[in-house]
Amino acid sequence: MTMRSSATSPAPGAPAPGPAAPADPAPSPRERRYDIDLIRLLCSVGVILCHTGSAFVNAAGRTPADGPATYWAGLAADSAGRFAVPLFFAIAGWVVLTGAPVKDGRQLRRRIGRIVLPLAVWTALYLAWGRLRGAHDGPLRDLAADALFGSVRPAYHLWYLYAYIPVIMLLAFAALVRAGRRPWGLGAALLVLAGAPTLFGDLGKVTDLDLPRFGWGFGPYQVIYAVLGALVLAAPAGAFGRLRLWWAAGAGVLLTAIVAYQHEVHYAIPYASVLVALFSGGVLLALHRAGVPGRLRPALTRLSDASFGAYLVHVLVLGVLTEWFVSPDLAWPAALALVAGVTAATTALSFGAALLWARLGLTRVLG
Repeated sequence: MTMRSSATSPAPGAPAPGPAAPADPAPSPRERRYDIDLIRLLCSVGVILCHTGSAFVNAAGRTPADGPATYWAGLAADSAGRFAVPLFFAIAGWVVLTGAPVKDGRQLRRRIGRIVLPLAVWTALYLAWGRLRGAHDGPLRDLAADALFGSVRPAYHLWYLYAYIPVIMLLAFAALVRAGRRPWGLGAALLVLAGAPTLFGDLGKVTDLDLPRFGWGFGPYQVIYAVLGALVLAAPAGAFGRLRLWWAAGAGVLLTAIVAYQHEVHYAIPYASVLVALFSGGVLLALHRAGVPGRLRPALTRLSDASFGAYLVHVLVLGVLTEWFVSPDLAWPAALALVAGVTAATTALSFGAALLWARLGLTRVLG
C-alpha cells in the first residue's frame, strides 16, 4: 500500500527519518510523523477487515436469505474497513506533496521501482498459487500477459497499485513543475497512461485481436483523496484535535449509513461515494496528530514499515482461512467470532511474514 509514512521516509526510496524533537511544539519537517504511522497501520488492518467481510458476504451469496449471520457479520466488517483505501491515497498525497517530495525524475523512478518489483514478484506468486489450487480460468501465460497491462485476476487487491503508481506520478509531475523543473519524460509517460486505454480498445476493434484491458490509471476520486488528504495531514497540531471525539462519533454514524447503503442500495459501495468520503474524513480527522507514547513508537515503526508486505501477502492467507472456516450457515456467535478471529489471524500471519522477510533482507523483493 502507501509506502513509508515518516516525513523523511514515507515512501520507498526516501531516506530514513531523523529523531523526533518532542520538546518542539511545532514539528520540523525532519520529525517522524508517528500519527501517520498509526493511520497507515490501522489502514492495513482496515483493508484486511474489509476483505474478510467481503469473503463472508460472498459466502452468503450476497443476500441475508442464504445465511443471515454470515451475511450481516461480513457486511459490518466490510463496511468498517472502507476508510482504508481513501486514507492510503491521502497518505500517498502527503508523501509526494509534503512529507518527502521528489527532487527529480531519478528519485521518482527509484521510488516507483521499489513498488513495481514486489508487485511483479507477487503477481508471479499469486499466478503460481492459483495454478497450484486449480483456480485459474485461463492459460497461465495469458493471465501473466494480462497482468502486465493491469489485470487484477491473479489477486484482486493489486488494483490499488495499478492506480497508486499513476497517482504519485501525476502529483510528482505537478510538484516538479511548481518547483521550476521541466519533467518532460514524466509528462510523456503520463500522456501514454492517459491514451493507452482508448488506444488498446481501438486497436482491438481494428485488428480483431483480443487485447488485454489496460488497467494502469486512476479515477478523479483517488487524486482528490490524495490532495485533500495531503492538506489535512500537513495541517499543524491542534487544527482538528480539539474535536477528536466528535470526528470519531461522526465516523461511527456514517459507518451505520454505509452498512445500510451496502444492504439496501449497492454492494460494494464505491470508494467515490460521499458516504465513504465523509466516513474516511472522520477517521482521518480523529487521528490527525494523535499522540503515540514513546514506549510504543519502536513497535509502531516496525509494523508500519511492514504494512506494504503484509498488504501484498494477506489475500493469500485470507483465502486459505476463509476456505477452511467460512460457510453460509454459521450461527450468530460463530459468525461474529469468526469475523474477528479470521481478521486477527490474517493480520498476525501477514505482518509476521513481512517482518520475517524484512529480517532476512528480502524487503526490496517482497515488499
